[in-house]
Amino acid sequence: MKKYIVSLMLFLSSLCFSENIRLASFNVRNLGKSAKDYKSLTKILSKFDIIALEEVINEKSLVYLVDKLGKEYDYVISSAVGTRKYKEYYAILYKKSKVDKIYNVGKYKEKDNEFIREPSAFYVKSNKLDMLLIPVHSIYGDNVKERAYEASKYVEVYKYFKEKTGQDDIIILGDFNIPASDKAFDELKQNGFSNILNPLVDKTTLSKTGLANSYDNIFINLSNTKAFTNRYGVYDFTKNNHELIRKYISDHLLIFIELNNEED
Repeated sequence: MKKYIVSLMLFLSSLCFSENIRLASFNVRNLGKSAKDYKSLTKILSKFDIIALEEVINEKSLVYLVDKLGKEYDYVISSAVGTRKYKEYYAILYKKSKVDKIYNVGKYKEKDNEFIREPSAFYVKSNKLDMLLIPVHSIYGDNVKERAYEASKYVEVYKYFKEKTGQDDIIILGDFNIPASDKAFDELKQNGFSNILNPLVDKTTLSKTGLANSYDNIFINLSNTKAFTNRYGVYDFTKNNHELIRKYISDHLLIFIELNNEED
């Protein structure tokens, strides 16, 4: 009888910890430099469990944001990336109740100055799910060729962090400044990655009058990331107030996927 009670307790325990995690990516546009409607921003972010942020200008602004989100949230931040004249950070916001372990692995070690802002990887563990998140913020530059060049190098980022960490479950997400349909991503796709958002349908950036381009995306190796539930989307919080949203929140929409943390 005692054996059955222990087995039942273990079963119930696994049920308690198994849950779906909403993972998001958001270019928060000059966080720490431009004016923000923090009340609206925290309302948006609080709908998600783990959020990769791009374009964080300083850590002070991130501390302020987490304070507004409340004690439920914490953050991990990368070292600064960028040029001598301009630097920013990648960061991961997360609900403490959803994450067992998280830390910054470090920046991609460039071979020949391939990126204006080197990608930085974060290890995240939630229940049985452990993964490497690599937020990115690609160059916009003067022409599409510059963007395509960076896009073609993300396969090297994948290989670098896979070799460094031994982790197969790698998710590359963020603002690529180029649609995922561009042939520059072909080699990454040949290495098993798929873009989750459809660039023909899922617009992620804002003009003053409406949705503009599909620059943000999430790349997953579906053979390795068994936790993906096939639920995903673009969170449109604009309510047709595009100009105001651009000014006080961001010129990007938040994108997300759902993962089940019972899977690895």
